[in-house]
Amino acid sequence: MRNDSRKWGTLVIACLAMLMLSIDLTVLHLATPMLTEDLNPSAPQLLWIADVYGFVLAGLLVTMGNLGDRVGRRRLLLIGTAAFGGASLLTAYAPTPELLIAARALLGVAGATIMPSTLSLVRNVFTDSKERTTAVGIWSSVGAAGFALGPLVGGALLNEFWWGSVFLVNVPVVAGIIIAGLAVLPESRNPNPGRIDLVSVPMSIVGVIAVIYALKEAAHGGAGQASVIVAAVLGVVTLAAFALRQTRLAEPLIDVRLFRNRAFSASVGSAMIAMFAMLAMSLIFAQYFQLVLGWSPLVAGLAGLPGGVGAGIGGAAAGPLISRLGRAGVVALGMVLAAVGFGLYSRVGTELSYPYLVVAMIVASTGIGLTFAVVNDTIVASAPRERAGAAAAISETATEMGGALGIAVLGTVLNSAYTANLVLPADLPAEAGAQVGDTLGDALRTAATLPADLASSVTGAAREAFVEGMQTTVLTGAGILLVLAAVALYALRGVPKEISDDVTELSHA
Repeated sequence: MRNDSRKWGTLVIACLAMLMLSIDLTVLHLATPMLTEDLNPSAPQLLWIADVYGFVLAGLLVTMGNLGDRVGRRRLLLIGTAAFGGASLLTAYAPTPELLIAARALLGVAGATIMPSTLSLVRNVFTDSKERTTAVGIWSSVGAAGFALGPLVGGALLNEFWWGSVFLVNVPVVAGIIIAGLAVLPESRNPNPGRIDLVSVPMSIVGVIAVIYALKEAAHGGAGQASVIVAAVLGVVTLAAFALRQTRLAEPLIDVRLFRNRAFSASVGSAMIAMFAMLAMSLIFAQYFQLVLGWSPLVAGLAGLPGGVGAGIGGAAAGPLISRLGRAGVVALGMVLAAVGFGLYSRVGTELSYPYLVVAMIVASTGIGLTFAVVNDTIVASAPRERAGAAAAISETATEMGGALGIAVLGTVLNSAYTANLVLPADLPAEAGAQVGDTLGDALRTAATLPADLASSVTGAAREAFVEGMQTTVLTGAGILLVLAAVALYALRGVPKEISDDVTELSHA
């Protein structure tokens, strides 16, 4: 097979694998009501069903990225993909909540082997800097588009089939990746990998999972709970000890000296903020479409598609724009566009002009697509090729943490603003008022038990309060993005437009 064909074939396979993982991160949200009716999980079990996949995946990314550098990225990708298919079957047909949680955890393990392998394979087959930037931009935009496609895929399947179908659909995709991968993917690994430090592995897993757990629980209103405080302290202390240990190892899991590289550390931070914005807004608009506008899951999924289109536009445009504006300029432009899109979101009300929302979505998602493409390329290009898996794992761990942080911060702003803006009818019983005051979903469920006139008043007040809270939240997000745009413009100044393949360390200035 010609080298050019193999390169672009590798990119297609990597993008297909990344698309599958991205869809799987969001598709469960729509299946939850049917799943709850079928398996009747307890409230804690339902939370674990929703969260365990992301916890395990994030916790294992660093370990699996290093493992791929050692045993071979192609080999690990194919093994992980096969395991993902098997875990998808187990998840689809899980007969009890306990087995479903276990199957979702296995999906997280398998996903952690696939994610860093896809980006590190792309890094290694595209040795020309311009081609690599284009390829990473396409890979990034496909991953971002997967978040928009998840609700659409889930909605279409759930309209016709049972909840397990949203996982069963992975099986033919897995088969295609394995068959094509065996024929196309080249093997690559670190020729002198050294041994994996068996103390660092559990430290990285515990630290990352504890931090993400604390962030997610804080987003659900548990910031003051003892378990959340303990998890946050445990996570921060463990990650600090992990970082200190890496400086003393000949073969660290993460070369923390990379963070002295301004380009690398600024790109990791920008990746966190881009995911911070994207995932938080995805969840907010899922509620807006279904709970405020009353759209079905399928229609809500279709409505979010322009976001995926915008992300694709941003990823494709990143490479050409770098040659004109430089990396700092493109990242700053991306964040400014995202902030402008968020500002446009603030004009959305309880009655929607969908064409207006489409414009806002495309502006915001194009900016996020630009940012992702440039920072992911800068991260993997700043590390030696033999450490590509570890560098990719850092990038993807940062985005997982950014997503959890976005939900925690902007979710807290949304809930606080909803509560502050909620004006309930004077004749509403006190017990019902307490239930309505928590979330819009609680308000709608409570309203269904009330007399028609009172229910209409409660529903209208709750939806109005949610929209006002959403407006406050998106303006907060816009402010954060504008501040980070200025930071990125400063931190990435002087980074070369083209980072050649033999560059392993950029300026620290």
